[in-house]
Amino acid sequence: MSTASISSAAARGRRFPSIQRLTAWLASRASDPKAGLWLVTGFAVVHAVLWTLILVNLKTGQDVHMDVAEAFAWGQKFLLGYGKHPPLSGWVAGVWFMLFPVTDWSSYALAMATLACGLVICWWLARRVVDHRRAFFVVVMLAIYPIFNFKGFKYNPDLLQLVTLPLLVLAYLDAFEKRSIRSGVWLGLAGALALMTKYWAVTMIGAIGLAALIHPARLQFLRSPAPWVAIITLVVAMLPHLMWLKQVNFVPFTYAGDTYTLTDRATINELVVGYIGHNLALLALPAVLGAIALMWRPWRLTPFPFLARGANSGVNTSQALNVWIIQAVVAVGPPLGALMLHFYIKTDWGIPLFFLTPLALVAIPAVRVRKVALMNLTTTWLVISLVVLAISPRIVAHELSEKRTAGATYRARSELARELTEAWQVRFRSRWPVVAAYTDTGQPVTFYSPDHPAPLTPDEPWSSGLTSLEEAKRSGFIGICETGDWKLERCEAWMKTHAANAERMVMTTRRFFLGLPGPATAWNIYIVPPAK
Repeated sequence: MSTASISSAAARGRRFPSIQRLTAWLASRASDPKAGLWLVTGFAVVHAVLWTLILVNLKTGQDVHMDVAEAFAWGQKFLLGYGKHPPLSGWVAGVWFMLFPVTDWSSYALAMATLACGLVICWWLARRVVDHRRAFFVVVMLAIYPIFNFKGFKYNPDLLQLVTLPLLVLAYLDAFEKRSIRSGVWLGLAGALALMTKYWAVTMIGAIGLAALIHPARLQFLRSPAPWVAIITLVVAMLPHLMWLKQVNFVPFTYAGDTYTLTDRATINELVVGYIGHNLALLALPAVLGAIALMWRPWRLTPFPFLARGANSGVNTSQALNVWIIQAVVAVGPPLGALMLHFYIKTDWGIPLFFLTPLALVAIPAVRVRKVALMNLTTTWLVISLVVLAISPRIVAHELSEKRTAGATYRARSELARELTEAWQVRFRSRWPVVAAYTDTGQPVTFYSPDHPAPLTPDEPWSSGLTSLEEAKRSGFIGICETGDWKLERCEAWMKTHAANAERMVMTTRRFFLGLPGPATAWNIYIVPPAK
């Protein structure tokens, strides 16, 4: 045998054991009760940083989504509710932007920080059901799930539910196991926290209630103080918000009824099919890649058999049954409800409802998770993240060349905000107090203006409470109507009524991205001076 052949074989021998040692190290860390939390926390932080960088690249030339701008606007005042939704998402945004600058990158960092917290909580949750190795595998599956990366770019109440709903399920599993007064208090508080994020959390609360009634061990749980203490704690914790709801005449429910009630059966059917297909498509990626990671045997042609019969000490089947029931109910319930109750079901409503799916799959006792599976899936996650980071400038360049004049994505609302701030300050030598415009314009203007004027939406019956028409007339405001928008006629009619003596002008904004011009947008501007 030649010297070169011996050297090559020795090099391979050194290389393969090093990968094997890395695999063993990862498995030992993931399986260690103390080191496991540090591993998951570090993984979540790295995931958040990587995907913040990716999103900053991918969203070049775009303003932040209006949901993000809306949450920022809510956070300017810590109220008990904001018209459409309960207040927690606004409170979180308010605290975040006290600590970080009001910029695009910090809004994406907020979204990713939210999801990183969700990953760590989902690990704690998984630990109630499976062993440490499987729990880490679940977390990496979630990191591959598009909701936790590509689709997680906009911070809003739906995204924040990926913190509060895992907390709620974790609290339920804890209460189901311990059946103590303390665990009941924590369950009630977690339920209140979920409801203060979005009323949609009632779907998860209902699923938990059904799980408690269906589970074979239901009598032990229902005879304990835990569920009844939880209900009392939930009601007490919600009292301030319930009082606010009464004061505003239950306006969030008016908003939901006005916005999401449908009568056309064909439209309802189409939306339900779209909702189901959208969420199945998103779940397919982590499910398929997870299955490949379980089967793949490095440097071997034959895959591992990852299914086996017999008892599995790595799964708590009693708690796994709770997870299976809850996930089944929240998967089937909303589309069935939409069909029966005739309401508009948005695909985004599925964002917080499927975080249990990876755990439900990994908790199947027949599934075997070998050490190498952790390395396979973690490597897959890292490769995907680094490849997307590397090619993100090319993705953006392609989108800008193809779509920069399509839709509202690239309209220069941030430039409009800065120009209007300067126009107000030149005229009145004071902070711009209120912007009157529809949500897709007014909220981004609030975000990008250095003065962060309070948003006022024309003809909106569910006022956010950040300002009022009377206050706007007293302090003065700038009204904005976008030319070419389908709401232009309504907007101008409102301005004619409430800004009859305003100074009028037309502004045109346009940005250039990578040397390419974006859409030129004309805005009808109404400047109403402060009352004397």
